Amino acid sequence: MRANIHLVDALNTSGVSGHTQKLWDWFSGPPLHIIVIFLIALIGQRLGSRAITKTMNRLASADLIPGPGNMAARQKERAKTTGTVLSSTLNAVIWVITLGMVLGEFGLNLGPLIASAGVIGVALGLGAQTIVRDVLSGLFMLVEDQYGVGDKVEVLDVSGIVEKVGLRITTVRDSQGTLWYLRNGEILKVGNHSQSG
Repeated sequence: MRANIHLVDALNTSGVSGHTQKLWDWFSGPPLHIIVIFLIALIGQRLGSRAITKTMNRLASADLIPGPGNMAARQKERAKTTGTVLSSTLNAVIWVITLGMVLGEFGLNLGPLIASAGVIGVALGLGAQTIVRDVLSGLFMLVEDQYGVGDKVEVLDVSGIVEKVGLRITTVRDSQGTLWYLRNGEILKVGNHSQSG
C-alpha cells in the first residue's frame, strides 16, 4: 500500500514538473523576449529623454548670448523647442525599432516589410515636401534666432506680435486681435522691430 502511494506521488510530481517545464519553455521564448524588448525600450526612452532635458536645461541657463534679459527668455524658448523636437524624434525611433523587434519575435519576415516601408517612405516624402520644408525652415529660424515669442514682426503681409514659435507653424496676433498661423516654409523674409542691431 505504501509503495502504491509513493508511486502515485512520484507520478503526480513528475506531471506537475512536466507542465511547469513546458510552461517555462514557452514563456522563456517569445513572451520573455518581448517583455525584455519593451523594458529596454522604456529604459532607453527614459534615459534619452532625461539626457535631452538636462542638456537643454543647461543650454537654456547658460549665458551664450550676452545682452538684455529678453535674450535669455528667447534662448530658453529655443532650447525648449529643440528639446521637444529631439525627444519626439528619439521616441519615434525607439518605438519603431521596438515594433520591428516584436514583430520579428512573432516570426514575421521583416525584409519585405522594410522594403515596402522604403517605397511608402519615398511616396510620403514626395507628398510631404512642404511639411519637410516647413520643419527645416523652422529649425534654421530657431538656430539663427530670427524672431521669438513677444517680438513685433512683419511676416508676409501680417504685422503683429509673435505668440508661439513652432517648428512648422509660427502664430502671430495682429493689432485687430486676429491670430495668424504662418507656415515657416512660406516665410521668405521677416521684419523684426524688437531686435536691436
